[in-house]
Amino acid sequence: MTSDALYELGILLRPAGGGLYLVSTGKEAQQALQRRLYGVEASSEAEGEIRERFEANLRRIHEAKVIVLGVPSDVGAGFRRGANLGPGALRTALLESDPDALTQEGVVDIGDVFVVPQLLHDDMLSTMQLEASRRALYGDARAAWPVSPLSIEERALDLILEIAPNAKPLILGGDHSVAWPVAAALHRAQKRFAIVQPDAHTDLLEERLGVKYCFATWSFHANDLIRRGGKMVQVGIRASGKTQAHWEGTLGVRQFWADACNRDRDAALDAILAHLSTLDIEGVYFSNDIDGTDEEFADATGTPEPGGLHPDFVDALITRLGEGPGLIAADLVEVAPSVSTKSGSSEITLQTSVRYLRSTLRALLR
Repeated sequence: MTSDALYELGILLRPAGGGLYLVSTGKEAQQALQRRLYGVEASSEAEGEIRERFEANLRRIHEAKVIVLGVPSDVGAGFRRGANLGPGALRTALLESDPDALTQEGVVDIGDVFVVPQLLHDDMLSTMQLEASRRALYGDARAAWPVSPLSIEERALDLILEIAPNAKPLILGGDHSVAWPVAAALHRAQKRFAIVQPDAHTDLLEERLGVKYCFATWSFHANDLIRRGGKMVQVGIRASGKTQAHWEGTLGVRQFWADACNRDRDAALDAILAHLSTLDIEGVYFSNDIDGTDEEFADATGTPEPGGLHPDFVDALITRLGEGPGLIAADLVEVAPSVSTKSGSSEITLQTSVRYLRSTLRALLR
């Protein structure tokens, strides 16, 4: 079964940096990034060497503690798009800060979900579209493989947890809809987990304009999946049309709004950890929307908001989660380096993001 799973992953995924479909514009920069990520010199054989190293990483899944997967999709986003460039920018910034971060012992980067930029989830597609996309991607309209980024991500995570049940996924987004496949795969793997979600927004709509899975709805469905009871813990909320009492009273989530966290950071951290200690869980899925952080430190995102969390607080939260209940999965989403509104803010957002990624990797490897 493992060889079949590895074969399927090799079909579904692309080498790191290669998940965006590019033909001409941007192609040269994409290839340069891939050569850098895989340590390959520019030559006529570079593409083949990158593919070999990508496949070698797939074969190492069974020995990995942390599996890194990029999902360069912003189809599930809202106001400002650009999070499809997040995984590439995050890997580049992390490489510049710590060249060994994604190759250290226990960490395996298995590349990117391949993204057809007009698709989101296979449940939204007609039979005709599924057949057309399968023919384009796999050369076979009858292939059973998924074609939309969320569906490919979910299937890939199922296969990863089949090969290495104790491996911990680290997802580089992408908009926040990419968190839904993580929750779904962890649930199918029979993990008992809470979700801790730094975010300016609740993402608790049941549907948005008739769409079930997107950046504004994933938390609602994940909360139902883990059977509510305060296991969805949202931190940094401040842009909501309804009150904390409404969300907690109607959906059984637990929220720590930004103003309370900023008023007394230590007390807020203690309260979050105390709440988690009351739950029957084996670990936490840490789903980190960069807009949970104050816009001073995270402007390069689709919906930056003032009055958010300080990076020191988020970093301390990651550390304490790693030391306490432990992390079983994590992500960093909604980083959109091309949409910053202030000079230098893209670089500041990436610096903040790298800080979070390094702390998250440490917590996952504990």
